[in-house]
Amino acid sequence: MVFLKLEIKAELENVTDLAPSGDDFEYNFKVVCNSCHEEHPKYVTLKRSETRNISNSRGSAHLVWRCGNCKKESSASFVAEASKPYSSESNGQFATLLKMECRGLEFTDFAPKGQWTCKGETGTKFLDVDLEDDDWVEYDEKAKVDVRISNIESQWTRA
Repeated sequence: MVFLKLEIKAELENVTDLAPSGDDFEYNFKVVCNSCHEEHPKYVTLKRSETRNISNSRGSAHLVWRCGNCKKESSASFVAEASKPYSSESNGQFATLLKMECRGLEFTDFAPKGQWTCKGETGTKFLDVDLEDDDWVEYDEKAKVDVRISNIESQWTRA
């Protein structure tokens, strides 16, 4: 078993508290088998709100995955602590978004697909932030300024 943390980095302009849109957010990760070191060719998706039963066990996990190469079953679960929003204090630096407990697999990449949320500097809430194109631009009517999130990067490290 290994604990991994997903760290993200982004350039925030006039916004803060970038976060996935809730427990139903669908995370997209690249996964590699620890037994044969084969990387799955597609992203796997998982949600905090869904768990699956582990074969031959009474336990469950957020991801139960069988390697297509060696057929070994592996699993991963979100660590119970809540995700921390990416704040303007971390602007341009890596900060931890979430932690995962992995058994028999490791994550190698993260695609920031799906709907994210953030807040403008005056408290305006943006609930429909799409980071798939690596650049999100909007206008904050309250503050009368452009807001932007760009240059999104991620990395997995041991927790």
